[in-house]
Amino acid sequence: MTDQAFSACIQRILDGDKGGLKDIYDEYLSYIYRVVYGVVGQAEDAEDITSEFFIKLWQSADRYKEGSGHKGYLATIARNMAIDHMRKRKREVLDSFTKEDDETPVLEPVADDDTESEVIESVGIKEAISMLDPKQQQIINMKILSDMTFAEISEMLGIPMGTVTWRYREAIKKLRRYGYYEES
Repeated sequence: MTDQAFSACIQRILDGDKGGLKDIYDEYLSYIYRVVYGVVGQAEDAEDITSEFFIKLWQSADRYKEGSGHKGYLATIARNMAIDHMRKRKREVLDSFTKEDDETPVLEPVADDDTESEVIESVGIKEAISMLDPKQQQIINMKILSDMTFAEISEMLGIPMGTVTWRYREAIKKLRRYGYYEES
């Protein structure tokens, strides 16, 4: 679909014509799904977010700026929705992690000696992750919770893979200092 055809579909949406949305849906369903799946890594979540994407596109069609590259525009919305989903899921996982009955923690406390162990146990994983830089939090989220590769993260965020691995290593170093390590 060309930029002009996409702009025409957006105009039809703005005029209340669902056919404009259907044309975009038919053309970009698999593309949006791939973008979302690349972030969340789970088919069921990707399907749900992809469905929500087209509802959001219908509701926010007036935000599209003609000539700004429609594929990038669509990918940005999809990626942001997927990241928002992961952040919400991360909060849910972290909330469940703080419960003692959780048998599958993502990160576990490390005890070096008795005094340090007491201090470490007083710092929850949520607090430890919240001490990370937001960019490091995002990488940890995508790597650990979504089980994405560094290459996939690099592609989704549009940054070099070296930057992704560096941020990940720095985040793990900080988490170790706070008394947590990555479970393999």
